[in-house]
Amino acid sequence: MLITGPLEKAKLYIESQKKIPEDSVRKRQEKSGGACITISRQAGAGADKISSLLAEYLHQYQLPEAPQYTVFDKNLIEKVLDDYNLPSTLLQLMEEKKYSPVASIANEFFSGSPGIWNLVHKTSNTIYQLAQLGNVIIVGRGSNFITAKLKNVFHVRLVAPIENRIKHIQDIFNLEKKEAEYYLKREDIDRRNYAKTYFSKDIEDPTLYHLVINTGKTSYETSAELMGDAVRKKFPNLFSPPKEIFNLQ
Repeated sequence: MLITGPLEKAKLYIESQKKIPEDSVRKRQEKSGGACITISRQAGAGADKISSLLAEYLHQYQLPEAPQYTVFDKNLIEKVLDDYNLPSTLLQLMEEKKYSPVASIANEFFSGSPGIWNLVHKTSNTIYQLAQLGNVIIVGRGSNFITAKLKNVFHVRLVAPIENRIKHIQDIFNLEKKEAEYYLKREDIDRRNYAKTYFSKDIEDPTLYHLVINTGKTSYETSAELMGDAVRKKFPNLFSPPKEIFNLQ
């Protein structure tokens, strides 16, 4: 059966993990059984395409027994909702936006629905568990902050000139230039606020990442290869032996 959609691939990954005995999963976590790559990105920098290309690239160098690398982006939200049996109407709450804590508490009190702080906590738990299992690529949602203390993680930041990002957003959503500019401005603000509000971090701080790539200067394919090669060098025991002579630590 051909699995093409990102959500289908995510569900397949989750199902494959459920079939592994609990003691085996625990041993994998203790030994960092697979790498976790987190991708922080400016809106329109191409993370959607690059993450898929990265998964395909890493698959070429995986050890025979390792599960295929899986991207968790928008599908991550649905994974959280499924994990905690939350209503699908809460999808709108899980956008990377800055929410008022007062409004969140009021919503939780009057409607009985979990507030945004509660959802962020649940999302963080899911991200942490996925990272421990390894062989995952997690896009956004503060994943680099959540997994910062794990030994099997590699953090990447994707940036690009505004002109490139506008073009990318226009192509994806079929927007006029002004609409794309407004979308990018709003998304960039929301993502900065999300990181600041829930993790007290500056998402644009380059020292938080192992690698920062300007996709305006590098093609999506080359960006994925750069990331993949850096990950293989960082964790040589998790992949077939690289041909390069350098060993990044």
